[in-house]
Amino acid sequence: MKNVICLLCLALFTTNYAQENLPKDYFANPLDVPIVLAGTFGELRSNHFHSGLDIKTQQREGLAVKASAAGYISRINIQHYGYGKALYIQHPNGYTTVYGHLQKLAPKFKEYLRKQQYAKESYEIELFPEAGELKVEQGEVIAYSGNTGGSGGPHLHFEIRDGSQRPMNAQLFGLDVPDSRAPLVQGLFAYPLGKDAHVNNATSRQKLRLIPLEDGSFTTGQLEACGEIGFGISTIDQQDGAYNNNGVFKIEAGLNGDPVYELNFSKFSFAETRHLNQLIDYEYYTKNKSRVQKLFRSPRNPLSIIQKAENDGILNIKDSLDYQYTIKVTDLKGNERLVRIPIKGQISNKIQPKETPKTEYFATRGSGLSVKGEKMDVYIPAESLYEDAYLDISFSDEMVKVHEDVIPLHSNMTVGFDVSEYSEEEKEKLFIAQISDKGRASYSTTYKKGNRFTTGTRTFGKFKLMKDTIAPKISPVNFYDGQWISGNETLKVKISDDLSGIQGYRATVNGKFILMEYEYKNNTLTHYFSDEVVTETENELKVIVTDNVGNTTTYTAKFFRK
Repeated sequence: MKNVICLLCLALFTTNYAQENLPKDYFANPLDVPIVLAGTFGELRSNHFHSGLDIKTQQREGLAVKASAAGYISRINIQHYGYGKALYIQHPNGYTTVYGHLQKLAPKFKEYLRKQQYAKESYEIELFPEAGELKVEQGEVIAYSGNTGGSGGPHLHFEIRDGSQRPMNAQLFGLDVPDSRAPLVQGLFAYPLGKDAHVNNATSRQKLRLIPLEDGSFTTGQLEACGEIGFGISTIDQQDGAYNNNGVFKIEAGLNGDPVYELNFSKFSFAETRHLNQLIDYEYYTKNKSRVQKLFRSPRNPLSIIQKAENDGILNIKDSLDYQYTIKVTDLKGNERLVRIPIKGQISNKIQPKETPKTEYFATRGSGLSVKGEKMDVYIPAESLYEDAYLDISFSDEMVKVHEDVIPLHSNMTVGFDVSEYSEEEKEKLFIAQISDKGRASYSTTYKKGNRFTTGTRTFGKFKLMKDTIAPKISPVNFYDGQWISGNETLKVKISDDLSGIQGYRATVNGKFILMEYEYKNNTLTHYFSDEVVTETENELKVIVTDNVGNTTTYTAKFFRK
């Protein structure tokens, strides 16, 4: 026991020592405006933790983005989605900084990028410049802020990663974010977990009434419970200058004064981030769009952000005993919010035994499940589920229903269709769509091999074989056929597809490839004349757009420039 205590103390000392010795004056604010956050590190997002700080840019694009510290650009990644236009800087101290959702790169880096894009004839590209090839000094303008990729509005996504490319909380490096407000608690839940456990005469999840106290803390009415139970909390933090619902830094729970659970958003690895779906009450989230963090560890949850989990954070409440459970939520400025939950151990004779709805199909975590219908099938590989579960699976009218999206999947299941009854021409236009609860169809990446079409997905739901015979649409935005556009800085067209979605595009002027940037949020393709590839007076534009089943539209127009 003494050895265990010593090891625990050493681990705690090492963690604290490491945080205290992070370089606090090495990294600077990458913008010339005060840091106001639209998103914090570790914030709970769909299927992942947020890996950086989302710094507001005053609802504007085009703010100068500066190197947070000296180093060299080690990676340039340009995507339609995700981080959009992103730069990565390697620093001499071993850390990497990341700058995402950029509008454009600074001229010398843009020239390097454009040369590679034109050589590959592709907007999307990933580059890894040689060490020292693109050096930067601290404070040097490297790019301009934007709204590219998966951004929901203009801001700069900023990260600091360690030598193993694990994202770290940038605020721990001394970046100042004013915050004088304590975190907010939006919801509190109790979970009977054991076979005969109950809370307030119930064996299912119970939402608890929060009672505010004068000192800003909360309490609840006394709970009557018995057996193994756990708690969950819905909580956010808001920094000064904004009302965004951001994530908190730390959650600690204790029982009768002894710590039983701690969650700390200092650092995590991308390899573990999808396990967020084990941390939250996934079913509650999909039905209520509110993320409740469970203050107990699922049996196979490897998340490193869980710093402490005595008995996995599960409480064993005994009959006739009294308990005091506390939750403390803290932000990085040390502002705290406390919740106290009095518990009375009380066996109830009024409860019904907990019953799990059973179906024909029982999927175990450790082994795969294969189910076949008429010309349709489902395969769920081993280790895809976090826990064993009964699943509702059915087949009808070229539709496969695989349960509903209330149970998370860690890796892809496969949904397959036999298409042997279709002609070769018909097969070309077929694809597998996922059908939402509202009946909306969305393309699910479809793999075609002979008479078998499959899709891989990490979301339960409905899947249907569908046909798309309608080609994409293309229309000009800032010009018309035959127009003189000498004053234009850009050439823009709008593209759209009604069903399977855009797969690719290509544009040329006078037969020569031109780069067009695709912004999926407003369905536009934009060419910048500053690329200086359009040099003639009379020009023939040709844009070809293809959807995900191969339907193609070609748009041509003539324009003039001096």
